[in-house]
Amino acid sequence: MHRRIWLLILTCSLVWPGCNKAASTDELIEDLSSTDTEDRVKAVRLLQGRQSDGDKVVPAMIKLLDDKAVNVRLSAIIGLGYFGADAETALPELEKAEKDPDGKIRRAATTAIARIRGEE
Repeated sequence: MHRRIWLLILTCSLVWPGCNKAASTDELIEDLSSTDTEDRVKAVRLLQGRQSDGDKVVPAMIKLLDDKAVNVRLSAIIGLGYFGADAETALPELEKAEKDPDGKIRRAATTAIARIRGEE
């Protein structure tokens, strides 16, 4: 029994340091090109908090506005709103998104545009 406990403790101590490693901005941007929709959604949502890397993140998010998956497009639109004026280059694409057939996309685009323009 004690042997199993010590083996468990040893295993956990070896694995634990790697469990808290956050992905870098570059790694997350790379994940945006994953074939797995959930990976792209997760990456774009994590990138929303990386305003200090806006020069890399904003162009990557703009590319996602043409993604086939609604959840990816929606997350990218919402994410661009978090960057405020730093996402000004996204305005033409967001204005196109305001004409999207999906109501959630249209509403999110309107909100993101307002945030980028400092109207909200």
